[in-house]
Amino acid sequence: MKLVLGRDDLAVAAVSAVREAGTDAERLDIKPVHKASRSFVNESTADLCEVAIVTVLQAVAHGKPVLLLPVTTLGRHQHQTLVTLGKLSAADVEGHSVGVRSWSQTTGVWMRGFLTEEYGVDLRKADWTTYEGSHVDGADQPSWVKRAPEGAKLPADFLEGRLDFGIMGNELPSDERIRTAIDNAHETAERWSKKQGFIPVNHVVGVSEAAAAEHSAAILTAYDALQSMLTAKAEPGPVPLHPVGFNALRGAFTKAAAYALEQGVIPRAVDYEELVERSCAALGVSPSRLGG
Repeated sequence: MKLVLGRDDLAVAAVSAVREAGTDAERLDIKPVHKASRSFVNESTADLCEVAIVTVLQAVAHGKPVLLLPVTTLGRHQHQTLVTLGKLSAADVEGHSVGVRSWSQTTGVWMRGFLTEEYGVDLRKADWTTYEGSHVDGADQPSWVKRAPEGAKLPADFLEGRLDFGIMGNELPSDERIRTAIDNAHETAERWSKKQGFIPVNHVVGVSEAAAAEHSAAILTAYDALQSMLTAKAEPGPVPLHPVGFNALRGAFTKAAAYALEQGVIPRAVDYEELVERSCAALGVSPSRLGG
């Protein structure tokens, strides 16, 4: 089996578990880890791969052979990702320009969902620019979203004033002029998570359908190892940062799927039960085996 996981500790645990189950295992060391998503989804170049939650939803909506293994490898607050150089706030997004790396980027999906749900923003009344396409072949952005010219970069366009706002996570540049468009963003995010019962999930684990058919025992053993490690390292707090199991991920997936459908990220509704049923059928287990 070929495995792609960004965190070294999780990768070591998963590879060891697969080998203990009697299956050969190789870690593909791809960094940043999101660069493995396109080939995993469209070409099944890995058997088990860390992917964004929105990538899973898009893959299922477009009929790709991708299954959810309910393990969170990256969870984080997102309200701080909408930034500006001026005095604008989240309520000012309508009528202004906003850049985001990709329309299907999970950070952008969460942030736009907050804008519509908490600030009443009509997304179609903003001037949106993207810089990359989707990881999923066949997925496209809405007609009312424009693509930046070839070679343009989001951080540069933002810092040089060609954008009023930017939605940026790890790609956020270091510049003392940058401020969050949401006041007290971290406190606001914590209140949102307490109300919802979960922290926004960015990355989970995907499994190819072929691997599930051929290596189901090894995949289940890897799930157990990842669950054990994440549980042991869990930090105290009102909601878990790295939820594991179908029940634990239900809230985040349901909300992300609703946002994605509303924003034209996915072409059809994806019900969480569809993900659960597909994974369990392929692996030959009941939902309870995977925390359902």
